[in-house]
This record gives sequence, structure tokens and C-alpha cells, in this order.
Amino acid sequence: MNETQATPKNIVLVGFMGSGKTTVGRELHQRLGYPLVDMDQVIEERAGKSIPAIFAESGEVGFREMETSLLREITNHAGSERRIISTGGGIVGSEENRALLKQLGYVVWLSAPIDVILKRTGKNRNRPLLHTDDPAATIQLLMDQRNPHYEQVAHLKLDTSGLDFSELATGILECARYFFNTRS
Repeated sequence: MNETQATPKNIVLVGFMGSGKTTVGRELHQRLGYPLVDMDQVIEERAGKSIPAIFAESGEVGFREMETSLLREITNHAGSERRIISTGGGIVGSEENRALLKQLGYVVWLSAPIDVILKRTGKNRNRPLLHTDDPAATIQLLMDQRNPHYEQVAHLKLDTSGLDFSELATGILECARYFFNTRS
């Protein structure tokens, strides 16, 4: 992006599964009235099947290709800004995706400790990467891989374990306003 182009006024939520991206996205949508783009939901709608079914049929690689394709589409949709974009937890795995995320607007990394992630995702069967004998070890391994990438793309990191979603949304909005005002 060249210096003369203003940063799109989107708020992009990244973070591990169960960190609160969808819930915080809904709260931001309610407050701002901006359209909410939940990337996992869009992929499920377009594929006509659940994420576990996509993983079963196309593997993680197939799902990640769908994710990158959608991210390209969102990024290249000229004039479309002022959206809340909730991403999938593994979107930061690709270098192309990390570059696209930085172009989209203000990127917020929602984080939470492993015990909180386990509690939030434990009963959800829609998490194919956690269908293992030791979900806590899987979470730790994936966090170790992804956290440096979240850090690379994020303008703000928030721990979602100690605040309610209303408080998180308030903090994000205050920081986003400052960010956009300094780049206009």
C-alpha cells in the first residue's frame, strides 16, 4: 500500500480459536452498525457444509485455500471499508494472508490462556484441529506456531480472559479511533 492511500477503516479480529473473535465481532457490529464478516461463516455458507465437513473432504490445506481466496476477495473489494472482519484462528499461517491482513485496516489480536481456550472450546465439536487425544498439547503447539504471526500483524493485543466482551469492545473502539485518526 503506498503512503498516499488511507488505511481502510475496517477492524480485523485475529486470534486463536475460542479467543472471542466472533463474540467481540458481534459486539462491535452492534455498537458501530458496520457489517460483520465472519470468515468461517462465509466459507461454510459458500461451501454448503460445516468446517469439520470441509476438513474431512478437503483437509486443512483445502480449507486454508478457501480462507486465502476469501481474504483476497475482501481485501480487493475496492471502496468496501468500515467492516468488522472476524478471521479464522489459523489465517496467519500464510505469509500472503499476513500481508493481506495488514492492508485491511486495524488488526486486533485477541488472546487467551490455554485453560480458557479449553473451557471455551471443550464442548464445541466444530473444532477439527482439537479432535486429538490431548487437546491442551495441540493448543500449545498451535499457539507456539501462530503467536509470532499474530504479533507480526496486530496493532493491538488484548487478553480476553479477564474482561467481558463489552469492555473489550470499548477498548478496541478507543484504540481504533486513535489509530485511524493518526492515519487519515
